[in-house]
Amino acid sequence: MKSDLVKKGIERAPHRSLFKAMGYTDREIGRPLIGIANSSNSIIPGHVHLDKITDAVKAGVYMAGGTPVEFGVIGVCDGIAMNHEGMKYSLASRELIADSIEIMAVAHAFDALVLVPNCDKIVPGMLMAAARLDIPSIVISGGPMLAGYHPYNPGSGKIDLITVFESVGAVLSGRMNEQELSMIEDAACPTCGSCAGMFTANSMNCLTEAIGMGLPGNGTIPAVMSARLRLAKEAGFQIMTLLERKITPGKILTEKAFRNALAVDMALGCSTNTVLHLAALAREARVGFNLSMVNEISKAVPHLCSLSPAGKHHLEDLDRAGGIQAVLRELSDANLIYGDCMTVTGKSVKENINNSKIYDDNIIRPLSNPYHKEGGLAVLYGNLAPDGCVVKQSAVCEEMLRHEGPARVFDSEEAATGAIMAGKIEKGDVIVIRYEGPMGGPGMREMLTPTSAIAGMKLDAHVALLTDGRFSGGTRGAAIGHISPEAMRGGPIAAIRENDRIEIDIPGKTIILKVPDEEIEKRISGWTRPEPKISHGYMARYSRMVSSASEGAVTK
Repeated sequence: MKSDLVKKGIERAPHRSLFKAMGYTDREIGRPLIGIANSSNSIIPGHVHLDKITDAVKAGVYMAGGTPVEFGVIGVCDGIAMNHEGMKYSLASRELIADSIEIMAVAHAFDALVLVPNCDKIVPGMLMAAARLDIPSIVISGGPMLAGYHPYNPGSGKIDLITVFESVGAVLSGRMNEQELSMIEDAACPTCGSCAGMFTANSMNCLTEAIGMGLPGNGTIPAVMSARLRLAKEAGFQIMTLLERKITPGKILTEKAFRNALAVDMALGCSTNTVLHLAALAREARVGFNLSMVNEISKAVPHLCSLSPAGKHHLEDLDRAGGIQAVLRELSDANLIYGDCMTVTGKSVKENINNSKIYDDNIIRPLSNPYHKEGGLAVLYGNLAPDGCVVKQSAVCEEMLRHEGPARVFDSEEAATGAIMAGKIEKGDVIVIRYEGPMGGPGMREMLTPTSAIAGMKLDAHVALLTDGRFSGGTRGAAIGHISPEAMRGGPIAAIRENDRIEIDIPGKTIILKVPDEEIEKRISGWTRPEPKISHGYMARYSRMVSSASEGAVTK
């Protein structure tokens, strides 16, 4: 066992003495040491219950003959960090999470890992650590929040956190009063768990299952269901099987598995952030990944699930309809999935989905009747984004799939948000928010506040928003992010001037700054990089090390 390095032999007597100081017995020390990475805290709704999930995992490990060794992992709540300096730290926390798990696992010679995340950057950070370490590992998430019910208009259906964000715009535009907003605020997030729609956290938990690193049900079983605790116990059992059979992430995270994840991504209409995280994970797994794969797979895989914010359904509905395994089965029947990929069940994808079925074909539509003929995401290219940019095309209304308008240029999210909320944006405008990329932000902030304000003001069918930053999975409308190269690196987005015409063609996969190329080059040659927004601490170091969004915004 790898853990023999810290417990076996005469020379390890001091090490064993330290274990015994914590109450471990010789019997426990003699068993495999299973690291349990617990990201529980009392600031993230999706993590406030993870101690219970971790306790269930530990019970499973003990029953299967291992010794669980728990340690803590940091996490940022994107909703609470939104629209202030805190959001700069969210994406950057992903690298710290991966690094800290690497440190804990190697320093203490763990034989295997059970990773317990739930929200946004914590999931990909843990997956990156698993790929890097390549010891037997399994992910068990905390599960999605239940959706809320509209407090004064029951016929309008379920609500979630995005309803609250968009209601702020409705209040500012006079379409709602503050008392109604307060009632929605109280009702939108009724339980613990990752926010109820197909936002980034749930997107990544579903893709963790699709790529083979989570047990069936990992992505969709609600946080408050006892089935979630049972799944956690099974994860504890299963890590011992993975250890015995020497099944490591390197045997699971293959190029075919990444293509499976992208296929499910397209079928579900996941967050644009999945592109960043899959690219970063592929780098750790030493698997080739480029943005062109997104359009290739999106063209082949239709959009089958209309989940919030693009539609009215939520994760609890997807779970009842058959979950990720049912989606995989539907795609597999059309040869859109590689069924021979190994998973943490110890079985192949094909074996896992053998008995899966769709129980509600309105929530998971058949391939013969998709919500959209193409998948949920698209990558656009052009002189404004030579290295690409990403849009959730399934959340864009028909009127905005093609759009041309004058640029309204802002050098920060705050400036753009102020203009939107002050009513200074007109129908037809193309809002440009720059210097918010991985290097320039620094940290590539999500732009949920401005996009939600636009939606709440009913401008999402008339206004586009472009940025070298990124968007929450809860964003809808013609919101195009990850523009690469970013402004801070002297990308063409830095050359845009007020009222320049910008042409967006999502079906054609193009984004064009309608300025002659020689004029763009002239503007860039006269451009001076602004001073960094943060000059000390972790984010200053991050900005010096981080790569382009087109490469996953990883640190080098």
